[in-house]
Amino acid sequence: MRIAIVCDDCSPHVTIKRCRRVADWAEADNVEIAYTPTNSSWLNRIQARFTALRYFALDGTDHASHKEQGGMIRRHITWRNRHADNVRLRQIVTRANVA
Repeated sequence: MRIAIVCDDCSPHVTIKRCRRVADWAEADNVEIAYTPTNSSWLNRIQARFTALRYFALDGTDHASHKEQGGMIRRHITWRNRHADNVRLRQIVTRANVA
């Protein structure tokens, strides 16, 4: 069975063009690494989750420290995992998933 791993064009993800270690592993284990085109974050389905995270946990905030901000992000992830069927959350994710 062939497995596909979809990566955005973030520089750490495109290192297989320069470093064959991951490319060799993928070829040996029947794994395809597929990259989304530059400036097409809407093709990467996880981006919609980041939109919701920004909306619920980061917009309009002024955290005093990275630790405080990290706590807000952790609280959002915990809440999101318990409320995946929340109407407002689904609206934001659906709007961000234009593909």
